[in-house]
Order: sequence, then C-alpha cells, then structure tokens
Amino acid sequence: QVQLVESGGGLVQAGGSLRLSCAASERPWSSYTMGWFHQAPGKEREFVAAISGSGGTTNYADSVKGRFTISRDHAKNTVYLQMNSLKPEDTAVYYCAATSSWPATVPREYVYWGQGTPVTVSS
Repeated sequence: QVQLVESGGGLVQAGGSLRLSCAASERPWSSYTMGWFHQAPGKEREFVAAISGSGGTTNYADSVKGRFTISRDHAKNTVYLQMNSLKPEDTAVYYCAATSSWPATVPREYVYWGQGTPVTVSS
C-alpha cells in the first residue's frame, strides 16, 4: 500500500509561486507514474501534471503549461510541483496520486491518493 502525503499549499497573491511536495512511502517507487490533480469547490477533480516512473517523461494540462513544473527525487521518494505565475483560477485543493499506467490523465487511472493540500491564489 502506497501512502502519499502532500505539503506546501497555502495562500499566495496572483503572480506568485508555490512548491508542493508529495512524499511516498512505497519502495520501489520508481515503478509508479506520479500525478498531480486539483479540485475546486463544486467542480470535478482535474488533471494538472504527471511524471513517469523514471522521471524522463512529463505531461501537463494545457492550462498550466509553461507555468508549472513537475519533478521527482528518487532518493527522497518525493515528487514536486513547482507552480509559478499563479492565477486566481488555480485556487483548489491539490492532490498527488500514483499509478502504474502511462499516460494517465484521468482520476480513475490512479490507485493511490494523498489527502490533498489547499492552494488559494488571491487577486
């Protein structure tokens, strides 16, 4: 059973930056694709970004391309989401998730989920 714990959310002004972290308990975790999703109040959970098990391939939602960067540190069993040029519409709870599939851009493809970390971007 993979346990995922997110951190790094908070309140930031529009144009600012945040870095989210997701620590995974499972080894060998390099076999898992890791993804980030977000869910705004009253809306469905949406794909943000994903990174392959090796870290060599990434995939982004069109809305975050050029602003967000996903990366992973195998030594720390951690995946990151660097979020720059944040906009009010980025406000949501951000979840990390793990799957053995690739590409994986919909929630139902993911098996393990963290508890989420809230991000609020003020205008």
